[in-house]
Amino acid sequence: MGAREGMSPRLLYRNPLYCRIFGLALSIFIPLFLQPANGQESTPATPAEKAPPASPQESAPKPKPDAGSEISQMETAPTFKVRVNLVQVRVIVRDSSGKPVDNLTRQDFLLYDQGKLQTISNFSVETAETRLQRAAAIAKTQDDASGDTSGNKGPILPERFVALVFDDTHLSLQDATFARSQAGRFLDSTGATDRVAIYTTSGQNTLEFTADKAALHRAILGVVPRPLTPQTLGAECPEITHYMADQIENKRDTQAQAVAIEETIQCQFNGDETKRAQALAIVQTAVFRALSDGDIENEFTYRHLEDILRRLSSMPGERIMLLVSPGFLLTTQFLDESGVIDRANRANVVINTLDARGLYTPDVMGDISRPSSDSYRTAGQKTMYRVAAQQENQYVLGDLAYGTGGTFFHNSNDLQGGLQLAGLAPEVSYVLAFSPLNRKWDGQYHLIRVALAKKSKYSIQARRGYYAPRKVDDPRELARQEIQEAIYSQEEINELPLDLQTQYFKNDPEGARLSIVSRLEVKNMHFRKAEGRSQDELTLATAIFDENGNFITGGEKTVQMRLKDTTYERLTRTGLTVKSSFAVKPGRYLVRQVVRDSEGSQMAARNGAVEIPY
Repeated sequence: MGAREGMSPRLLYRNPLYCRIFGLALSIFIPLFLQPANGQESTPATPAEKAPPASPQESAPKPKPDAGSEISQMETAPTFKVRVNLVQVRVIVRDSSGKPVDNLTRQDFLLYDQGKLQTISNFSVETAETRLQRAAAIAKTQDDASGDTSGNKGPILPERFVALVFDDTHLSLQDATFARSQAGRFLDSTGATDRVAIYTTSGQNTLEFTADKAALHRAILGVVPRPLTPQTLGAECPEITHYMADQIENKRDTQAQAVAIEETIQCQFNGDETKRAQALAIVQTAVFRALSDGDIENEFTYRHLEDILRRLSSMPGERIMLLVSPGFLLTTQFLDESGVIDRANRANVVINTLDARGLYTPDVMGDISRPSSDSYRTAGQKTMYRVAAQQENQYVLGDLAYGTGGTFFHNSNDLQGGLQLAGLAPEVSYVLAFSPLNRKWDGQYHLIRVALAKKSKYSIQARRGYYAPRKVDDPRELARQEIQEAIYSQEEINELPLDLQTQYFKNDPEGARLSIVSRLEVKNMHFRKAEGRSQDELTLATAIFDENGNFITGGEKTVQMRLKDTTYERLTRTGLTVKSSFAVKPGRYLVRQVVRDSEGSQMAARNGAVEIPY
């Protein structure tokens, strides 16, 4: 049928009858042009590589593979979630003198989850030598195909991240000066794979994770006392400390109130006992002010500790918070303390604490810069409260350390030794891993206890527990939940054989293309036979970190396999090779890749490294 005279081509294409005939013709003739020349069924080639989307919003739902396709790939933005099928527990065993014990085996350990004995499925011993071997293996993943003839041995990338936190909100000038000098010596002892950051609870002095020791030393010089509330000079009348205010207001200690009233009568009314009512009003005002000021400082400290934990949780390796503090009073803020411990346990962060006061004797006369107003009638009782406050301030440090499987270093002037004990990598540590028996997908906190099979006087330091995942009905959501801990750690997972190789190709002086070539052995995968083909789906999650552990870029690639028997046999011999590429700038990078298959729920995790010269 032809167009009527005078009808434009645009109107012709809008004619319903014309469109119906044209569509029928396409459905008949196009398949004829797509038939292979030899008459056999064709297998489309793997789509070309493309860069991962710039943001998660750009990622699209996974398309269904074409019926004739054997292998198809698609890249998406990273969606890293948590894996807890295999719980790893790092254990440090020390003898009575504090030295690490180095001759233990798997049979020497007992591991309990919620009081039930577990089977230790994986066991490894970590020493300085094994860390060097791991670093060398990571460096070997860089391929010389990039044309680099400089002879570099490969970058040494971070494994441990230590957040050195100074509690300048509560530190005195004397304690801050001593802590600075000792921390400087600790920094000189850190290794090439350590990254240290400087934080303060006031938030006014921050240096992010780095290996630049000169910059770290400069940052430490800025650690000075920064109390939030104004500090008065000279004697106060009455002198109400945070501890006494807590005893009077929260604990309803009538004796403490009587002491404060008597002190007020002596210092403000020259001992006139008829002024007791006025003294009570003055004491109540002072108690409210002292309790409010102290609680505000503590609240400020807790919030900054949570911010630091949030930062630590994104670092790819072993994560430690090292808190240097004289301690502070808990009063009624137990939920704030437990919240910090809870957040640390969720992020698998160990909190080590050091009492900045060192080996101290109770200061019965108080701070020399603020003379007390004690009279002969109240001096003895005021001394009792002052000593009790100094003792109780350390309890929060012990709670934070013991609640996360850390070390509480106190009652010693060897602060440098304490920093090295709590902050440096131990000479020997053990990594135990287990798959919890009778797992309950309840999202609850599970207590872990590590013991030695043979009773000994050794001390054990290990994490105190983990959070079980919540039950997820969607298999894809469950798969996403099994990746984050693997991505943000450096432990290798060997359920699937995986080889990793990194290459780079410089486009211009300011940019390069980083390629990651992954080779997987297909014969160990659990395929599902359907429609005459072996079917499985792989998810390859890749994260790129810089030399200080900062996340730079990443992505996920899905490989859907519907293999014919001949293709399956060939891949069992050659393996499956998948290539991903990312645009980066010159520099040193840590590559972390995690692979998971859908049918067998098996995983592999590998580390790689690349150094792109400027």
